[in-house]
Amino acid sequence: MPSITIDGREIPFESGDSIIEVALDNDIEIPHFCWHPSLSVSGNCRMCFVEVEGSPKLSIACNTPCSEGQVVHTKSEKAEKGREAIMEFLLINHPLDCPICDEAGQCKLQDYAFQHGRGESRFEEMKVRKEKRVPLGPQVLFDGERCISCSRCIRFAEEIADQPVLSFVNRGDHVSIETFPGTEFDSPYSMNVIDICPVGALTSVDFRFKARVWDMSFNESICPGCARGCNVDVGVRDNEILRLEPRTNMKVNEFWMCDPGRLETYPRVNLERYDGPQIRAGEKAIGVSWEEALSEASSRLRGVNANEVWFLASPDATTEENYALTRFAREVIGTQQISGFTHLDPSFADDKLRVADRSPNSAALRLLKVETGDSLEKLIEALENGRVSVLYVLDENLPTNDRLEEALDRLDTLIVHASNQTPLARRADVVFANAAWAENEGTYINVDGMVQHLEPAIATRENQARMGMKQSRLDKFGAYNDRWTQGTKRDVKPAWQVLSSLARLLGTTWSYSWVEDLFEEMTGSIADLKGMSYESLDDYYGIALGKGERPTPHPKEYEPHFYRPQLLDGEHEPTDEIVGSND
Repeated sequence: MPSITIDGREIPFESGDSIIEVALDNDIEIPHFCWHPSLSVSGNCRMCFVEVEGSPKLSIACNTPCSEGQVVHTKSEKAEKGREAIMEFLLINHPLDCPICDEAGQCKLQDYAFQHGRGESRFEEMKVRKEKRVPLGPQVLFDGERCISCSRCIRFAEEIADQPVLSFVNRGDHVSIETFPGTEFDSPYSMNVIDICPVGALTSVDFRFKARVWDMSFNESICPGCARGCNVDVGVRDNEILRLEPRTNMKVNEFWMCDPGRLETYPRVNLERYDGPQIRAGEKAIGVSWEEALSEASSRLRGVNANEVWFLASPDATTEENYALTRFAREVIGTQQISGFTHLDPSFADDKLRVADRSPNSAALRLLKVETGDSLEKLIEALENGRVSVLYVLDENLPTNDRLEEALDRLDTLIVHASNQTPLARRADVVFANAAWAENEGTYINVDGMVQHLEPAIATRENQARMGMKQSRLDKFGAYNDRWTQGTKRDVKPAWQVLSSLARLLGTTWSYSWVEDLFEEMTGSIADLKGMSYESLDDYYGIALGKGERPTPHPKEYEPHFYRPQLLDGEHEPTDEIVGSND
């Protein structure tokens, strides 16, 4: 195999590889703005200058192919001077509005200015003024003065979103980006241009001016918007989700996620939530303690004929919660009447990431042999014929209709695990306040059978001890009277924990202390999960069903909007006590 030498290291490469690809695959950082591994090469920012021995001038690493015996220097004086000149050029007309820019704190221009800039400007003329707050589409605002003309957004719109409506207009220092007349960038994937923009030129209408990134925590999770299971980072401040953005996973969603996944999933975590369990007293639901709610539910389940109890699993709940429900139904209550539903929307599907199944974990129901299909019709018939007196529901989003509403009136008892105040939950006799997806830990299984681990990003009364350093600095260290520490820590519990308590009240010896206990039990009893653990799921960025003992290695990946400046000689990397990794 041919090889190339970069900064004294001899590295093999494959035909067609560029210098920047080989360098980044081998942990050699080459600064860049316009290059992205999923986009075509434009080579117009010039920030990736390197010195190639034998070449009379600097070369751009993104568009220079490797060749046998090539010797490249990324840190030579000539390369550094070239980058310094590029930074001075880019900053000539760039506005000094970092204090009000949403990108501040995660901006490549800021990082590179610190590492590669001159530290002063020789430009004394008036900066060029351009249009600000220009809507390119319903979700994206453009600030022309901040744009460095990297063309990432233009190439993304054409090559990934399949909506080529963006283009450069004008020339020289008056160049800007506009949509073609009569069009707008309204692709379901439009907000990805905000993530890949290396500066603050493209901002989110939804997130704009909500928070500084260093005041937020960013924790890994899984988007619950559909069965694709896109990996996401959940941005939180004051214990409230402010935004979702895609987390790179080349096995699942690569670098992208859809706009509905960003905008439609997190408000349900913030709004119309149950905060503590409730029981019905006459026509009114009243808040009670967990002990009272568990006692009420256990008394309603005790002594009931097992054939009159029906359980509804949930494609929105974790695999562990559904496993606990099916085991509770079969072993504690002694019924086989367990069903679930898929929430299908064929109009949502496309040929990219979005799929018709709008639930994140329908595959878990199939794995646990929970009947779906025409199960709603069978439940309604059983209710109408008086064969069901107790309905135990894990799926608060049960699709209702007039016939089901009338059939539910025949019930003696309705028990619901609910995170939000849905119509079904409001008519329940007992409501267990359920942890939402962003407050929960467990696994989802996506449409391709990929088992993925999700962890909480929001603190609750139940998980706050485990959240620890996962919270932002403001949330961790703010005083009780600071306005940014007043976010609600809801009194909610994951369903598996409630079911475990109920099982003990009904005479069993269930002893699950942690959700990992459930997953370990599942890996021992379900062949497709054998060999898996939360640690291995994290290490491999998800493992396909049946592959737990021989998981597919995760490829080395590029982080499109994360940059940690290279340390200068003699410097030490800061510790979390100084700059927390999530802050």
